[in-house]
Amino acid sequence: MKKSILIGVAGGTGSGKTSMAKNIVCDFDPRQVVIIEQDSYYFDLRNIPLDARRHHNFDHPEAYDFDLLKQHMRGLIDGETVEVPVYDYTTHTRSSKVHWVSGHKIIVLEGIMVLYDSELRDMMDIKIYIQTASDIRFIRRLTRDIKHRGRSVDSVMQQYLETVRPMHEQFVEPTKQYADIIIPEGGHNTVAVDLFKTKVRSLLRQIAK
Repeated sequence: MKKSILIGVAGGTGSGKTSMAKNIVCDFDPRQVVIIEQDSYYFDLRNIPLDARRHHNFDHPEAYDFDLLKQHMRGLIDGETVEVPVYDYTTHTRSSKVHWVSGHKIIVLEGIMVLYDSELRDMMDIKIYIQTASDIRFIRRLTRDIKHRGRSVDSVMQQYLETVRPMHEQFVEPTKQYADIIIPEGGHNTVAVDLFKTKVRSLLRQIAK
């Protein structure tokens, strides 16, 4: 029997996935809930030159270690403890540190590709896709990458045009067909957030039986 529920929150870069995930779980006991970012499961690129890392396609499904991600999600659902990687966006490598995660009843997995893999989707109790206008998503990404990831305006724009936008259209946007519900504007949609909190409470009651 499942010991935890897994919620997938997908959507394009800057769509509001993180705010949606945080708003869904904010009313629950923090000892019961954990948010895991799919970006933590980027492959470690320390074996290639730094300049080549900067031009790596991080928006392609092959950039993610889906095998490890699925292994960890299965473990968490079964009540096991897992070591979630810590990814360094400035060097594009995995840190020697890890996050120990265990004992949570609610697992929220958020990222652009969380609905891409069929095996991963099958583990989920709820699948959400966040739909946000492309210009708003780009502005949010630009602001985030400059402030928090040490990027320049030119590098963010180049990456967006060369990989982010085409990969979104090819791989991310099509996954909304697998969502249980498509939500506009992510965490700012208070009606949707309230509905999901009610659903999560219902699922928690079921696994507690």
